[in-house]
Amino acid sequence: MAPRPPALTRKYPCERCPLRDLEIFRPFKREELEFVSHFKTGELTAEAGTTIMAEGSHSAHLLTVLSGWGFRYKLLENGNRQILNVILPGDFIGLQGAIMDEMQHSVEALSDMFLCVFERERLWELYRDHPGLAFDVTWLASREEQVLDEHLLNLGQRTAAARTAFLLLFLFSRAQDRGMTRGASVTFPLTQQHVADMLGLSLVHTNRTLNQLARKKLIAWQDRTLRLLDRDALADLANWDDTVSVQRPYI
Repeated sequence: MAPRPPALTRKYPCERCPLRDLEIFRPFKREELEFVSHFKTGELTAEAGTTIMAEGSHSAHLLTVLSGWGFRYKLLENGNRQILNVILPGDFIGLQGAIMDEMQHSVEALSDMFLCVFERERLWELYRDHPGLAFDVTWLASREEQVLDEHLLNLGQRTAAARTAFLLLFLFSRAQDRGMTRGASVTFPLTQQHVADMLGLSLVHTNRTLNQLARKKLIAWQDRTLRLLDRDALADLANWDDTVSVQRPYI
């Protein structure tokens, strides 16, 4: 689906941003909040399946996710897809295009999404006048590099069962930090094909591996709901370090 031109609204003033109530995100200083409220130009709604940004495109906007799930991906000429990461509330989209002049990957909505829109040209004003926010942008880019390191390790050094367990724990923990879980359950808009494209496995192998985890009563996944039945055993399988999440910035 081709990217749609932004139809900008203004439902959430930055002072009443729903992300500000979540402990995972650091609070803004007064002057930072004032700048961001003017840096923001509006809001954008994207339906599930919408291409929000396309590889090779030039975008005048930067985006922060307020609600919903999305994913970053690259396509080969033969149509094979590699999903690079899953996008959740608080994630910043389009920085690569702002720095390198065009996007090197695409972004698609997994579920209906609501996003804040910022004017790309004012990013330089942020760096010039607000070093704290500039550090936050650098932190977000560094965190994305760290996540890609972990995913590369996961793909290269873990068994299919262990890499699947790691991915499910990674996604569940991120959703939990954002208040999107209910006990051991989370609404999970990914399909088995998405998991396969993220883990470098065939769809058949992915299905077999997920069934293996379900038979061992580690997970249950049905009706777009993922439940972690035995989180400790899943963490042992994945060699997952389930430490407390650190407070992170968002723009």
